[in-house]
Order: sequence, then structure tokens, then C-alpha cells
Amino acid sequence: MADHADEGTMDLQSVSDPVGGAPSGGRRAKWLVPAVVALVVVVVVVAGLVGWRVVESRRHDAALDSCSRTVKALQDKTGPARMARYREAAGIKSDQVKDASTVVALARSVKDAEGIRQPTIRCKTSMPTDGLNTEAGRAEKLDGEYAAVSKAADAVLASRDAKALEDAKTSLAQAVSAAQGTLDSTNGKVADNKTRETLQQAIDMANKVLAGKDVKNPQKYRDAETSLTAPVNSVNDSVAAKAAADAAAAQAAQSQSQPQSKSSSGSSSSGSSGSTKRRLTGGSSGSATTNRSDNNSHFGSGSNHSNSGGSTGSGSGFDLTPSKPIQGCVDGNSVCPIG
Repeated sequence: MADHADEGTMDLQSVSDPVGGAPSGGRRAKWLVPAVVALVVVVVVVAGLVGWRVVESRRHDAALDSCSRTVKALQDKTGPARMARYREAAGIKSDQVKDASTVVALARSVKDAEGIRQPTIRCKTSMPTDGLNTEAGRAEKLDGEYAAVSKAADAVLASRDAKALEDAKTSLAQAVSAAQGTLDSTNGKVADNKTRETLQQAIDMANKVLAGKDVKNPQKYRDAETSLTAPVNSVNDSVAAKAAADAAAAQAAQSQSQPQSKSSSGSSSSGSSGSTKRRLTGGSSGSATTNRSDNNSHFGSGSNHSNSGGSTGSGSGFDLTPSKPIQGCVDGNSVCPIG
């Protein structure tokens, strides 16, 4: 019985051994829990880092895409051709446009954009997200400013073109009026009337251009005005040619009438000379007779004086020197006065 009892006791002890070993197993569980917790924390941290990196990558990609799109839109408004157009519009003065307010609006827009110059905005993958967002904001601001510049520049250029078209049309109308005046004033005054017919055709064509409703280019009006120049000059040249021909004909007619006038003048002069000669001859003869009679009367009937210097019809006068000394004269060589 004792053996059985001892055996039973041993069995209990052997059975109870595992229970007695529990404290050593608990000690092992104490260090395992912190390790598990630490592992969990590490996993969570790693997972958080991975998640943050994923999110940050997505934010960076979105910022890069936004910056690139904004810069591209800005480049469309600030390309070389557009910038040249803005500068062209900015150089136009108020007196060159139909509406001066467009020039003022453009100047204000250019000032807001801080001048017309090529923006330098870059979007690089190596840039941080915040940097990309900053550049995108700058590009978006400049895009709005240059949108205003573009609109204002288009208005200025359109106003300039409208004025140019209007001025060209007005100039053509004035040229047509002047050409019509030339045509009307030269009727019957040209050497060749075909020049007037050509001018009439040019005027008709110019009037058609003036009446057109679809003319958008001022050059069409300028070309029509230029087409009037040659016909007008031809008419003026023809007028000058006819005037010169008429003057030459008048000169020729005057030259032909001059010989007849000279012949009539010669005949009149000859007749007048002969008449004068006859009058002078008769007058001389009468004078000589009178002088001789006077001398005889002066000397009296008792004197023997004879006038040897008498001449009739010669017209050269008489020699009043007596052949003998007159009584009462001191020197016989002296000529005594008569009467």
C-alpha cells in the first residue's frame, strides 16, 4: 500500500511539475510584449513614412503639372511674335488711331505688366513642391496681365487700321474730285481728246472702288488714287501741246501779214517824199523872186545894181553879196546889210 501511495505521490509531483514551472514562462512573456509593440510601432512609422512619401510625391506631381500648364499658357501670350505685336501697338500715337482712348488703355496695361519683356519662369522636376507652386502663381498673375495687354494692343492696332482705311478713302475721293475738275475744264482745250476719254475711264473705276462696301485694305484705295495720276498728267500735257500749237499758228499768221504792211508803208513814204520835194521847189522859187524884188526896191530905180546870185528852182537859197560896192559902204569888200 505504501508503495502504491508513494507511486501516487510521485505521480502528483510529476503532474504538478509543469505547474511549478509557470513562473519561468511568465518571465519570457514580459520581454516579448515590448518587442512586439516596438515592432508594431516601427511598422506604423514605416507605413506612415511610405504614405507621406506617396502623398508628397502626388502633391509634387500636381504642382509640377500646374506650373507647366500655367507657364505654357503664358508663353502663348508672350511668344516672340506676340511680343513684337505688343511693341508695335505701344509705339502708335494718339493721332494715328481713330479712337485715342485705346492708346491710353494700352499704356495702362503695359504699366501693370511692368513693361513689355519676356518673362523668365521655369518649372523643373528638381524643384520642391512649394517652389513649383510659387512659380505657378507668378505665371498665372503674368498671364492675366498679358491677357489685358494683348486685348488692349489688338484694340489699338484695329483703331489704327480703321483710321488708315478712312484716310485712304477720303484721299481717293479728293483725287477723284480733282480729276473730274480737270476733265470738265479741258473740254475742247486738248490736242488729243483720247487723253480725256482715258481719264474718264479712270475716274469711273475709282468711283466704283469708292462705292464698294467690302474694302478692308486701305491699299486698294491708294492703288485707285495712283491710277488717276497718269491720265491727269496726259490731259495736262495735251492741253499744253494745244496751247503751244495755237501760239505757233498765231505767230505764223502774224509773220505772213508783216510783208504787206511793209509794202504799204514804203509806197506811202515815197509819195510823201515826192510831195514834199515839190513843195520845197515851189517855195524856193517864190522866195528868190521875192528877195530879188525886195533888193531892187531897196536900192531904188537910180541904182545900177544887179543880183547875180539869184537862182530859181534850186532850193539852195541866194547869194546876197553885190557885184559892186553899195553906196555908203566904207569898204567895198564888205557886205553891206540890206534895208
